[in-house]
Amino acid sequence: MKITAVGDCALQKRLPKYYDGFEEVRDYIMQGDVRFFNLETTVCEDCYPGKYSGGTWLRTEPEVLRDALDFGFNVTTPANNHCMDYSYEGFLQTLDNIKAVGLPSSGGGRTLAEATAPAYIDTPAGRAAVISCTSSYSYGAEAGEQSRDLRGRPGINPLRTEQVIYLPREEFDQLSAIADKVGLNDYNNILVKEGYRNPPKEGVLDFCKTEFRIGEPKITYRMNQEDLDRIKTAIRDARFQADIVLISIHSHNCEKGDKEAVPDFLADFCHMCIDAGAHAVLGHGPHLLRPLEIYKGFPIFYSLGDFILHLENGKIIPDDYYRKYGLTPDAGVYEVFRKRTRDFTVGLQRQSVMMEAVIPFFEFEGGVLKELKLLPVELGLGKPHSQIGWPRVKWDGGILERYAEMSAPFGTVILPDGTVKLS
Repeated sequence: MKITAVGDCALQKRLPKYYDGFEEVRDYIMQGDVRFFNLETTVCEDCYPGKYSGGTWLRTEPEVLRDALDFGFNVTTPANNHCMDYSYEGFLQTLDNIKAVGLPSSGGGRTLAEATAPAYIDTPAGRAAVISCTSSYSYGAEAGEQSRDLRGRPGINPLRTEQVIYLPREEFDQLSAIADKVGLNDYNNILVKEGYRNPPKEGVLDFCKTEFRIGEPKITYRMNQEDLDRIKTAIRDARFQADIVLISIHSHNCEKGDKEAVPDFLADFCHMCIDAGAHAVLGHGPHLLRPLEIYKGFPIFYSLGDFILHLENGKIIPDDYYRKYGLTPDAGVYEVFRKRTRDFTVGLQRQSVMMEAVIPFFEFEGGVLKELKLLPVELGLGKPHSQIGWPRVKWDGGILERYAEMSAPFGTVILPDGTVKLS
């Protein structure tokens, strides 16, 4: 079975049919029996904007999904930090619009069971399953399970994480003294006395809703065991139903002060998925490339980068977005983006690493990875605002060289023609 996949598609405008370079990208994607993308926007109309967003309130019209189909994609996920930009109504419209164009999807649903369920793609080469989840999402976006008495809650399949910060004993004691001095945890202590909260463990401090522990200084993330167990069960079920199982994980989390570095928890999660029976992990989220690892013979793409990036192409935005930058809606959309980007000098669309990606093509025979190639693409850095954000093949931009360098510590060898050595 052949697979092609891309990362973040922040679609906000219609596809120019057809821009220079489109056919080369489309033809490469079409090599796959399974062709995946992450839908990083809401597809809705006349919806209430959410109180919280993924950073920018992203919304587009249903017709844009037809443009995604023109690239050849045949499976997607709405599980990312923008899924609730337009609240539950916008999320449900997104699910309905995805279904209306015949795209299988996973990672989002009307209940937690629906959000966790694999999407199945039947191809002449066999059956594939895609299970999607996200560790980065707006507050309250997690799907809820239905009960005997109530319907479930719409949302995404979450991989919940808790940040844990380690400090040396001396600094831990200083932070603890500050918390005591200002009464930071007085109310928590009352809840402990009343039995509504468990006493803190020795050597653990709750400081501004973040857990601190004693140890070598670092930031880590602890994954929720219920979520891990639920995802492993989904993998087991998918292996029973399909020939190939793919995992999609959206994660912005950063542990080492470097967005390109792979957080320890993310590596642990991806390894767990492969150990549980998945054949590949398709990562996305930080809007740039993260390394490729071949783990026990199976590919883990920690982040495929951006495939389409239209972050500054929203035609309408909510009042909250204006207020965030000290403006009112009278200022207009241009002024919001001008202020946010400091006169269009900063932002994702002005950093080369955010405008570069790879598109993998890989093939399994009998569940064994036989071939893996990478196509480098760039998204029009420096082009006029109306043209920026569409992918074009870019062999001479140093993309593969940089990707090979960041992947080398994982034992991955990427040749100049994009071929990945598998043995």
